[in-house]
Amino acid sequence: MSGPFPAGASALTTLLVVSDLGRSVAFYRDVLGARLHGEYGGTSAVFEIAGAWILIVTGGEPTPDKPTVSFVPPADRDHVDHEIIFRVDDCHAAHEELSRRGAAFLTPPLDRGGEIRCFLRDPDGHLIELSELTGGAR
Repeated sequence: MSGPFPAGASALTTLLVVSDLGRSVAFYRDVLGARLHGEYGGTSAVFEIAGAWILIVTGGEPTPDKPTVSFVPPADRDHVDHEIIFRVDDCHAAHEELSRRGAAFLTPPLDRGGEIRCFLRDPDGHLIELSELTGGAR
């Protein structure tokens, strides 16, 4: 392959498999404040937040272009294979605001020396991190 990847106009989208589209739409729109671009056929919705795209979909069976792959929501909330990280200017303020909107955090923000961070989950258990760099190692 020659040339840069990705070439031309492009965007990065994270796809999350959810069990209840309506519940997840409400979370991403009302709690995180993501901009809903559309819902499609009762099985997917597209959001824009912090310059990135999130596509949430209900499960699905293999298709001709991914013949051995099924999409399923997380089976165990305590075993994570990915997370979404929001770099924020003030972790404590973001924690307070999202808590007011109904987010349930695993812990309050913790100072880890150079970074203050806290974690929450979406309705299906997808892990979301709020992270504030505080002047330590970057």
